[in-house]
Amino acid sequence: MPTPKSDTIATQISKALAGRIIAGEIEAGAKLRQDQIAEEFGASHVPVREAFRRLESQGLVVSAPRRGVRVAGFSPAEVREVAEMRAALETLALRKAIPHLTRAILDRAEEANSAADRALDVETWEEANRTFHRTILTPCGMPRLLRTIDDLHTASARFLFSGWRAEWEAPTDRDHRAILDALRAGQTETAVSVLARHVQTIGQNGPK
Repeated sequence: MPTPKSDTIATQISKALAGRIIAGEIEAGAKLRQDQIAEEFGASHVPVREAFRRLESQGLVVSAPRRGVRVAGFSPAEVREVAEMRAALETLALRKAIPHLTRAILDRAEEANSAADRALDVETWEEANRTFHRTILTPCGMPRLLRTIDDLHTASARFLFSGWRAEWEAPTDRDHRAILDALRAGQTETAVSVLARHVQTIGQNGPK
């Protein structure tokens, strides 16, 4: 089991590599070499292996005997799977969060949505979009569920960057507005229904 120090280094390594994979700097099928990564980060092999495990749990890499660790590809079926998992888990989280949502929390979600509308690049938009979802879901108070949702958002971000890397402009997110309006009005079922539909469109139109 990793020590707290090696776990911190593993987190740093996994976040750095995830960022490169999501941005397309490391392409699907590319092999991640343990020795090179350990040397780059000035780390032993223990945190590098832990970082690989974290990346694999996020669906960003795959490991196979005698083939090592490689950046995962993704098929339309995998995109749909992520969308369906996100829809199921995010609606569960929202139902649990709704009793704890305050005006201040909804105001922060609205600020995140406005930031997404003003975004000048896909990276800024994706971070604001993720902040919106995280803000309305975190009050559910279920950390394991939230970690799983965050991993699925990471996978969604990769689909997003691959599709929008060449040409992109900030979309106006009417679903986010509809979710906020429903939450402010106390319309639980409407908010949950719009969120489910919103997330499932990842399988047809790209990440949300």
